[in-house]
Parts: sequence; structure tokens; C-alpha cells
Amino acid sequence: MSQLHSEHYERIRSNPRFQSLVAKRNGYAFIMTALMMFAYYGYILLIAFDKEGLAVKLGEGMVTSVGIPLGLGVIVFTIIITAIYVKRANTEFDAEAAEILKEAQK
Repeated sequence: MSQLHSEHYERIRSNPRFQSLVAKRNGYAFIMTALMMFAYYGYILLIAFDKEGLAVKLGEGMVTSVGIPLGLGVIVFTIIITAIYVKRANTEFDAEAAEILKEAQK
């Protein structure tokens, strides 16, 4: 890496706004990951330990059990939290990163 790139890199890394952005982004990613893990592993644990509860039919004469809508709910939940993360990353996080880069180029 050239000296100019190295200085530019160090200016960005030492910027308090950059450090704040990294901390905020990592915290947000951790929360979203924890939510996803809770939903996914919660469903897997239900499958493992409450098969009878998931096998309950939704209604008289119905073929679908409780497990099917719960599984679909996990999938829909995944899509929703992914969309929320992408929206925030593409707006707030990217805008802040662009400002930090502009600052570092001065």
C-alpha cells in the first residue's frame, strides 16, 4: 500500500465519527442477528421438543397443522428483518460513511 493510501486509511480509522459508525452498525447487526437466531432456533426447538403441539390441526377437517404457519412466519420474519436492515444500511449507514470519506479526503 502506498504512503498516501496508508495515511488516508489511518485518517479514516482514527476519526471518532468512523469509530462511532462502526460501533453503531455492529450493535445493530448484533440485535438483528439475535432476533433471527431467536426465531429460527426457537422454531427448531419447538420441532425438537413439542412435535405434538406443532402437529395440532388448525381446524376441524383441516390438513394444515400449527407448524406450517409458524414455519412460514419464520421465513416472512427473516425477509422483513432483512429488508429493515438493508434499508437502514443503504440510507443511514452509507450516508454517514460517505460523509466520513469526504472528510478524510480534505
